[in-house]
Amino acid sequence: MMREWATVVSWQDGIATLHSEVKTSCSSCSARKGCGSHMLNKLGPKNAHVMKIATAEPLSPGQRIELGIAEQSLLSSALLVYMTPLLGLFILAGLFQMLFHSDLAAAAGALLGGIGGFIIAKGVSGWLSKSAAFQPVILSIALPPDALRVETGA
Repeated sequence: MMREWATVVSWQDGIATLHSEVKTSCSSCSARKGCGSHMLNKLGPKNAHVMKIATAEPLSPGQRIELGIAEQSLLSSALLVYMTPLLGLFILAGLFQMLFHSDLAAAAGALLGGIGGFIIAKGVSGWLSKSAAFQPVILSIALPPDALRVETGA
């Protein structure tokens, strides 16, 4: 089970809106100057993941909850996203090369196959997202931010 902590933004009618920070390992690595991933992380958006999850327990804004998702569903999602466009690329490139006997046709087929693979992956992922196995589950709920008060005596 993959685990991640998220912060509750709002809770209404059994639906909690959660905010989860995007984590990278670039802050702890010492090879920043020569690393391409560090440069890409600086260029990319600094946003966080916002998701909605159903829960019967009332939650307050600022409260932290631990979410979990099964490794099998995460791995199969990654396989779908990466392999479908790659297979489409190779299959249509080979098919266009065989039909038209031209490298330009093979390149066009590769482009069409890659785009078609992305479209298929998007459609299948939308269908799979409705499955319970691909939904995150709440593993634990922390105390609300105002539940614990510390007083110091003077």
